[in-house]
Amino acid sequence: MSRVGSSQELMEWVVRAMRGEAPAFSEIYRRTRPLVARLTASFAPLDADEVEDVIQETYVRAFKALPRLKEPAAFEAWLLSIARNRARTRLERKGQKRRMDEEISDPQPETASVVPEALQLERDMAVVRQLIAELPEGEEKKTVYLFYVEGQLSAREIAEQLGVGKSAVTMRLERFRARIKQELLRRVLAGRWE
Repeated sequence: MSRVGSSQELMEWVVRAMRGEAPAFSEIYRRTRPLVARLTASFAPLDADEVEDVIQETYVRAFKALPRLKEPAAFEAWLLSIARNRARTRLERKGQKRRMDEEISDPQPETASVVPEALQLERDMAVVRQLIAELPEGEEKKTVYLFYVEGQLSAREIAEQLGVGKSAVTMRLERFRARIKQELLRRVLAGRWE
């Protein structure tokens, strides 16, 4: 980094600023801004406005903390350290903001159920019983009743009890399951339970 003005002159201006001489702050800014700007601009993801913000933040922090600086000769390195830290902080915030924006723009669906699981199961079972009751009397209703309401028999046992093949029982159950899914979907989309 090429130095603007001599280090000795800068140190004298720093000492004057530490004593509170207002013109010293302007002179320090004039002499060191090119170095701070070059360093800050080297943080590639920062745009021109962000670089300018970092430069301003750097000087505000440095000038506030100047009375605590022990060695005026170390001012330039100290100032560049503040600029580097401000630029890193800006990059971190920019990354966090980008991640938050992505999360907000692509929200995850709510996973918590509004209705407790036990109550939801009870409602689903009520729908199944209602659909079974609405079936016309016949073999399908008997099959579905034995499987879902009594719930003790397997498809093979129901087939034996009704005197039909297992595939007939399986087909009846599949048809009924499709009807249940359709009805549950219709009710969910309607946003109400009957």
